[in-house]
Amino acid sequence: MTPRQRRRLARGIQYAVVIAVVAVLAAVADWGRIAESFFQLDIAAAMFPAVWTSFWNTIVYTVLAFVFGMVVGVPIALMRVSSFAPYRWFATGYVEVFRGLPALLVLFLVGFGVPQAFPGIQYPGGVYGQVAIGLGLTSSAYIAESVRAGIQAVPKGQVEAARSLGMSHTRTMITVVLPQALRIVVPPLTNELVMLTKDSSLVFVLGVTTATMELSKFARNELTDSANATPLLVGGLLYLLLTIPLGLLARRLEHKGDAR
Repeated sequence: MTPRQRRRLARGIQYAVVIAVVAVLAAVADWGRIAESFFQLDIAAAMFPAVWTSFWNTIVYTVLAFVFGMVVGVPIALMRVSSFAPYRWFATGYVEVFRGLPALLVLFLVGFGVPQAFPGIQYPGGVYGQVAIGLGLTSSAYIAESVRAGIQAVPKGQVEAARSLGMSHTRTMITVVLPQALRIVVPPLTNELVMLTKDSSLVFVLGVTTATMELSKFARNELTDSANATPLLVGGLLYLLLTIPLGLLARRLEHKGDAR
């Protein structure tokens, strides 16, 4: 048997195993109970149009946290590669702390810990400001590492060429290195946007209202009211409506980067 024939045989066996597993699962599943628990169209219809407020809030929370993460993460990345040791120490500690802490705990600290430590403090935008800072702090640590990797991926010859033209180190980083680094790290930044979309489900810890709740909290409330899992399915589909296009965009950008 030739190597090609062996590969074909191996693929055929794998396909057969997958088909057999799917067939067994389909045969033993209680489709009546599944339909009753997850596919009640009247319950799904009753969620609209109110669910769009939560859907929009999910988008807003994601964008605010991502913008905050970029604004903080890029300077942290520059500090990580700085020749000034205290900057590197601070940036390294920042990244390790906020990558190590769960996003839920950071949100809780921002929403409740800081106001207790500093009575009278007010976040701009209320819950939206708390979410931007809470999720943004965690996001900024991951963004900083992605940007740092992008900076280090820029050929050193470009830095040397810029310095030979009389550019200062700061100007070289801002005008030559950073723009190229950001193009390199577009795919991982897009993946971070997908992660933030899912992490927005943690906003419930801040005690949101009907006007400020996100998609996951809305679906859980509907689940409690209807005693049926259909709202969770609807919520999951709406999350996929956001994350699948972002995932496809990330893969397309990654392929573009590989082609270059």
